[in-house]
Amino acid sequence: MDSLGSLARAIFLCTLLVLVLYALRHYSFAVFRLFLSRPRDFSEIEGYHLPRLSVIVPMHNEEEVAAAVLEALAGSDYDHALLDILAVNDRSADGTAAIIDEFASRYPFIRAVHRRKGSGGKAAALKFAEPLADGEIILIFDADYVPGRGILKMLAAPFADPQVGAVMGRVVPSNAGATLLSGLLALERAAGYQVGQQARFNLGFTPQFGGTVGGVRVSALRAVGGWNIRSLTEDTDLTCRLVLQGWKIAYVNRAECYEQVPQSWDVRHAQLRRWVIGHHECFHRFGLAVLRSPFLTIRARIDMLMLLGCYWTAPVMLLGWVASTFLFFSHSALPAGTLAVALLVIGCQMFANQANLFELAAACYLDEQPLRVLLLPLTFVSFAASTGTICSALARYYSTMLFGRRECDWHKTVRYQPHGKGNGNGNGNGGAGALR
Repeated sequence: MDSLGSLARAIFLCTLLVLVLYALRHYSFAVFRLFLSRPRDFSEIEGYHLPRLSVIVPMHNEEEVAAAVLEALAGSDYDHALLDILAVNDRSADGTAAIIDEFASRYPFIRAVHRRKGSGGKAAALKFAEPLADGEIILIFDADYVPGRGILKMLAAPFADPQVGAVMGRVVPSNAGATLLSGLLALERAAGYQVGQQARFNLGFTPQFGGTVGGVRVSALRAVGGWNIRSLTEDTDLTCRLVLQGWKIAYVNRAECYEQVPQSWDVRHAQLRRWVIGHHECFHRFGLAVLRSPFLTIRARIDMLMLLGCYWTAPVMLLGWVASTFLFFSHSALPAGTLAVALLVIGCQMFANQANLFELAAACYLDEQPLRVLLLPLTFVSFAASTGTICSALARYYSTMLFGRRECDWHKTVRYQPHGKGNGNGNGNGGAGALR
């Protein structure tokens, strides 16, 4: 029993250490963002020669949403003479091909690209279309996203810096009021972009290129070998390869685009499983290289490694729960006594969550959405559900590594109708809060 008690204490203390480090990271980002009076804003650049853009929109069975994204891109205020939109029909079995062909016949700057065979996955469609792009910059939008009229200029502006290899805009859910889950995910997106991405960018860390509502310099893309079609998270994979070769990632908070987040838990779980497995593929592939990178400061290396390994907090927290429960019921108290153990049990379960809640509340304040704060107590529902999904996804990933089981397949997230379009001006519902 003594040996089990010692093991439980060691696990508990290690768990607490990990959670405290991540909590401090969330707290520091939120505090920094709240007191950041003037975020870096590339839209103020004047006299910049606008580059020729190639906009790739990969579509696999997207007849419900294909027209909305193409109509929005066709209405962009970017000079159409410098615009090349590649609508990629990726082996669709519905009416997507016909919709793409119809738009291509109406607009000379929209090209219909039909991919009729090959492996599945977004990265494969992007790799197929990339040689056809004739722009200096490639921008990417998923089919269920509706970009605002001015977003292309906002995303193009950071490339005035020749060191910028990729740029990321902000994702704003258009269906936040559809279900409880979509409302909770809207909170999560607000914290991730309005707080996390903006803080990392201004602190000199690496914002994550999200693979949509963003773009990449063609020369940088080719220098790092293009898209990795074997990765479940080709965006995280590309982020790592760009940074490890010295390219910078820019973030433009005002460049808002409207997406459809999952409205049901099964769709959310499938999406999250793919993200977890893809993130940890990158963690193991690039972790050591990130720690040794001469292009990143020590703090930036640590932050990027914590970003890649962020999903490990779920199983670590579960281990902490088990260890602390064992200590409590076996009367194997920590030095401060049984009462301290009981308090630390609560702290182990709640401390990291409190940091997340603070970050979510900061995002509500910055976006001037005070009523969203009422959803904060319900985020524990999403947290509990996500914890189970993350742990099962990690178990599947590591069992594949150890026993050679079948790899996880890439699955498209379910689309919903009707599609909200935001206010269409490229600034979205972040409103004045995005300018803080």
